[in-house]
Amino acid sequence: MEKETARIEGFSDGVFAIAITLLVLDLHAPEIGIVKTSSELLAFLRSEWTTYLAFTLSFFSIFIMWVNHHKIFKQIYSRNTGIMFANGFILFLVSAVSYPTALLARFFDGEASNIAVAVYTGIFVLINISYNLLWFIASHNKKLLRPGITDSAIKKITNNYLYGFPTYLIAFGISFQFPAIALAINMILLIFWAVSSGKIKVAQE
Repeated sequence: MEKETARIEGFSDGVFAIAITLLVLDLHAPEIGIVKTSSELLAFLRSEWTTYLAFTLSFFSIFIMWVNHHKIFKQIYSRNTGIMFANGFILFLVSAVSYPTALLARFFDGEASNIAVAVYTGIFVLINISYNLLWFIASHNKKLLRPGITDSAIKKITNNYLYGFPTYLIAFGISFQFPAIALAINMILLIFWAVSSGKIKVAQE
């Protein structure tokens, strides 16, 4: 069976690449007129720790999302309108990650940290929904999937995406009172997706 999703995957790769590149725009070097000595430069670099944290989290989040996107399309061989729009929803959210990243960088160390973290965790709730939607549409029509994929493999991939959803919701809910804990949960989920992305490959069984 010939794969019909090459254009979708190519376009998606381009969007992921642009989204991950945009993150670096929030990293700023100090002006020469403001910072003159080594101690002032070190002080400036230390003060930018929230920017480095936000950049690192978002970079690896988008990278792992790309890995999962690549692997899920190893199982999707055909396309329909639903798949194209669900994939478009993913790309829309991925391209928007740079904005909550900027909010996190600017406000995480201040009084508005709860709102900044809520916006940041909230977009990942939506991203998780978008991945679940894409796989739901694809997996409910086996003709769209790789020939020979088993029902147990489909179920395993389905469960893998569903597991993260309630955890993202918890992180979003507690971000209004405990933003640091909510961000820590997001970091744990990042590790979970990095490890569990291998489960998508089980569809070869």
